[in-house]
Amino acid sequence: MPCGAVKRRTGITERRWAADHEATSDLATRAAEKALKEAETGPDDIDLIIVTTTSPDMVFPSTACFVQRNINARNAAAFDVSASCSGFIYGLSIADSYIRSGSVSRVLVVSSEVKSRFISRSDPSTYMIFGDGAGAVVIGNGNDESGILSVRVSSDGSRSDIIELQGGGSRSPISDVTLESGLHFVKMQGGRLFKVAVKKLSEEISDLVKENGIGLSDIDQFIIHQANLRILQAVAERLGICEEKIFISLDQIGNTSSSSIPIALDMAARGGRIKRGDLILLAAFGGGLTWGSALVRW
Repeated sequence: MPCGAVKRRTGITERRWAADHEATSDLATRAAEKALKEAETGPDDIDLIIVTTTSPDMVFPSTACFVQRNINARNAAAFDVSASCSGFIYGLSIADSYIRSGSVSRVLVVSSEVKSRFISRSDPSTYMIFGDGAGAVVIGNGNDESGILSVRVSSDGSRSDIIELQGGGSRSPISDVTLESGLHFVKMQGGRLFKVAVKKLSEEISDLVKENGIGLSDIDQFIIHQANLRILQAVAERLGICEEKIFISLDQIGNTSSSSIPIALDMAARGGRIKRGDLILLAAFGGGLTWGSALVRW
């Protein structure tokens, strides 16, 4: 697919791929170190590490354990979460629950993806779209009004075939047949995914604001999974959201799956689009099918 057509259909003009020697934990470790520095928190202060990814270094140990080792977070438990592009929201939900239970004080949530290893160069529906990247946040008990105000997650496994990677698991383990059939590459039904994503994202955003007794106009910035510009525009049109309130990063980094929201969040903050006290709405939709949203006071 020519680059001009990709830009028209998706809004993507560039994306980044990890170097051949880099794995998902390498990107995750760098993101984790930056998040700890920004939060002025040492690795010994982290009680739990959650890594969201669908492109782990290996089946096991978890990528989170590699991150724990790399940053020397000796006191932390660590595990991975696989929720595709909704992974960061799922990670926030788990971290929020742990903190509210009182069992931990600080959680490091890292979303990291090296999807370039799982896409076929002969498939334009995925090859020109997915990028690699990582983002991280430190979540803890605060004394002010900032932080996670509300978070929701949902799924629908009956439509798992819309986007999937069949090869390499216990149902279709590595073999000459799976390799020859290309089952180790992401397969996506773009048309079906577009329709369901717009519907579910719109419903999820509406339900979240109603649940919190606010209106869409009260949100200062919407950061939605950066899958496709047309999806973001369709959601904005359906809900009547001013497009200037929807942050866009996919033109520069492509679809980085679960890491797209934390990367966009960082870019928005550094670019002055988010300021202290702003009300931020995060929303994502991905394979599983999974979706979720979160309301955050910056």
